[in-house]
Amino acid sequence: MKVTAALRNTQGSGASRRLRHAGKVPGIVYGGEAKPVNIEIEHNPLWHALQKEAFHSSILDLDIEGKVEKVLLRDFQSHAYKPQILHIDFQRVDSTQKIHVRVPLHFHGEENSPAVKISGGLISHVITELDISCLPADLPEFISVDLSGLEVGKSIHASNIVLPAGVTTVSQEDPVIVTVVVKGGGAETTEAAK
Repeated sequence: MKVTAALRNTQGSGASRRLRHAGKVPGIVYGGEAKPVNIEIEHNPLWHALQKEAFHSSILDLDIEGKVEKVLLRDFQSHAYKPQILHIDFQRVDSTQKIHVRVPLHFHGEENSPAVKISGGLISHVITELDISCLPADLPEFISVDLSGLEVGKSIHASNIVLPAGVTTVSQEDPVIVTVVVKGGGAETTEAAK
């Protein structure tokens, strides 16, 4: 995905407020060997890009007045109740160094799971993102989790997920991703408590 930005010469809250009134979003690009750079981006295209899941977990091409850099979205601030982006942060990425990022999990096969189909259980998604480490070229847009073999009394942990080549989980623990909730009772705790 490509993002177009311009250099921002003014700083401070007053300058940022004027930028926002002009339909632009102040931001910063940092990391790597170069110094941090203050930028401004058109608000509406940025707002629509932020609605796409891939924008949050992909290497982006940031075009700053003709110079393109590979970056990763690191943070953004939104207005409390207006659909307005107040500030955005990007981090430069080096193709030879591993990055640490949260990637969304996509679940499939729930309707074919014995826990749902036979036992009438409900699948509870404990976490929907996974902390991973990989080289920028290996960064997946999402990680797929197959629920078709899930049975009552079982859970899926991070270690049970098949990760793409070159991708590793960051967590020292083995977090529970999915558990089965039985109707009329709590979560099946035999495996989930481990």
